[in-house]
Amino acid sequence: MVTRVGVPKEIKNHEYRVGLTPGSVRELTSVGHSALVQTGAGAEIGFSDDDYRAAGASIADSAAQVFADSDMIVKVKEPQPAECRMLRPGQLLFTYLHLAPDPEQARLLMESGCTAIAYETVTDRNGRLPLLAPMSEIAGRMAIQVGAVALQKSNGGSGVLLGGVPGVLPGKVLVIGGGVVGANAARMALGLGADVVIADRSVPRLAQLDDLFGPRLKTVYASVDALDKLVVDADLVVGAVLVVGAAAPKLVKREQLSRMRKGSVLVDVAIDQGGCFETSHATTHSDPTYVVDGIVHYCVANMPGAVARTSTEALNHATLPFAMALAAKGWKQALADDPHLAAGLNVHAGAITHPAVADALGHPFRDPKSLLAE
Repeated sequence: MVTRVGVPKEIKNHEYRVGLTPGSVRELTSVGHSALVQTGAGAEIGFSDDDYRAAGASIADSAAQVFADSDMIVKVKEPQPAECRMLRPGQLLFTYLHLAPDPEQARLLMESGCTAIAYETVTDRNGRLPLLAPMSEIAGRMAIQVGAVALQKSNGGSGVLLGGVPGVLPGKVLVIGGGVVGANAARMALGLGADVVIADRSVPRLAQLDDLFGPRLKTVYASVDALDKLVVDADLVVGAVLVVGAAAPKLVKREQLSRMRKGSVLVDVAIDQGGCFETSHATTHSDPTYVVDGIVHYCVANMPGAVARTSTEALNHATLPFAMALAAKGWKQALADDPHLAAGLNVHAGAITHPAVADALGHPFRDPKSLLAE
């Protein structure tokens, strides 16, 4: 099977990542597929149109041309409304979607009739999320970096240096969630010399983290009472909670903010899924923070886009094998052959095909198994 693969330029605010690198394009074209890349798609991170031509791609003048002339669209971020309206029945979209907190995107994708596979719900044999993991690693590490900057007094913070200095205690960091994001946030915070607590409701996961980091990391079972005490005592709180496909639970309430030190910082890495702080709303790299009750909130919905070169390469390493399978076999056969890839199917022909997404949006759920059996 020969597939026409399209790569549009990302249009979300300060989003410089690109769906396929020239190296990934070469992999696809070397086995007979064609690639159509929008001009300038990778220019901001050092991938020129000539690099893509050398890899075997054709260059399109516009996104409209890419969408019109491709069987399969490979992106990074969720399609914006203008992009959704360019999708068509029978076309395959392979990208991050994060539909649970975004009913408008879900509606537009359903109306388009396309088949949409979301990176963030593809699984592996161990129940992990291999296409979310590289961005989670980056976002977790960035959470401490941006949190440390937000704590600076000139940026509205309390003026605390996370690592402290001799004779002055280090800043206190609370990481809520012990998954990939949380572990990477803890690693970075410990590296800066902060006083770090990680809270999770999985005792086996807390034991793993204890073994991984040793006594420098404090681990706590994330009971309501424990979180309440830890949140109000923290200089920096990182929200790193994920429920696959579903909206994030609200674990920090507004009333707690009034008991925190003014200028403390909340970094909500779960904002793609609606956020895990009650006072969270999505921000952009152009205007990343806002203040509620004296507490600085950083809620950028595409954090890894700030380090777009690293993020693009890491993401492509994870997504390319799946993109190759989809291009070679078509979506139906590829999903039939790989139940873990099938877990990524979120929308098909006007129906929601992921149970957590359907539940979050209040839409009927159509089982992908019935589609594959047709």
